[in-house]
Amino acid sequence: MMGFEITDEFLGTFVPIVVYWVYSAMYICLGSLDKYRLHSRIDEDEKNLVTKSTVVKGVLLQQTLQAIIAVLLFKITGSDADAGMTQQFSVLVLARQFIIAMLVIDTWQYFIHRYMHLNKFLYKHIHSQHHRLVVPYAYGALYNHPLEGLLLDTIGGALSFLFSGMSPRTAIFFFSFATIKTVDDHCGLWLPGNPFHIFFSNNSAYHDVHHQLYGSKYNFSQPFFVMWDRILGTYLPYSLEKRANGGFETRPIKVSKDE
Repeated sequence: MMGFEITDEFLGTFVPIVVYWVYSAMYICLGSLDKYRLHSRIDEDEKNLVTKSTVVKGVLLQQTLQAIIAVLLFKITGSDADAGMTQQFSVLVLARQFIIAMLVIDTWQYFIHRYMHLNKFLYKHIHSQHHRLVVPYAYGALYNHPLEGLLLDTIGGALSFLFSGMSPRTAIFFFSFATIKTVDDHCGLWLPGNPFHIFFSNNSAYHDVHHQLYGSKYNFSQPFFVMWDRILGTYLPYSLEKRANGGFETRPIKVSKDE
């Protein structure tokens, strides 16, 4: 009987899925800390247009489809199991690959994401599903229409993998990191000392602005940098203010006159 071999490709496909739910579970626990929330728990229940059970089912569907596509692609292109062994480890090479992959996926997702807002048909029938979460929370980060998941995440991830030249083994760590960052951006919390808030301007507060009605035409950048928003004039600055009843609130500093 042929034994089952756990390859780097297999791990690169399924480890980020496990990371998604483990990291989300951590934020579910932290969500009880009202003093760090960007929205109250009442707002989370009343403003969102979809139930949490539907969100869980939607995310599981998307992850299943993406895993199937990834497995099929690896079958078609062949295993590259030795790539991680043939590439000599270097911190500089690893850093370069991570930065290139981050820039590629940011560029891809910015323009696809923005176009889904500009195109009324695509927004109504595809991207609006994600914006049913007016008050984002961690495990809703990947609640998207399956076609959006294919365009943004699957194709964007494939492009970042190819252009960076990283090995399947390196990809395990990169896509796990990207998954953690995406969950963090949707966690709905502003935690003191959070390294993602320290090192990235694109964070949970920044993305929360985009999910609000006043910010739906701004802050398209995801998941790492804000460069495309700044370059192309879709950057909406905000202030983070404490609410009287606990927690924080994002408020736009300036909105264009036509808004």
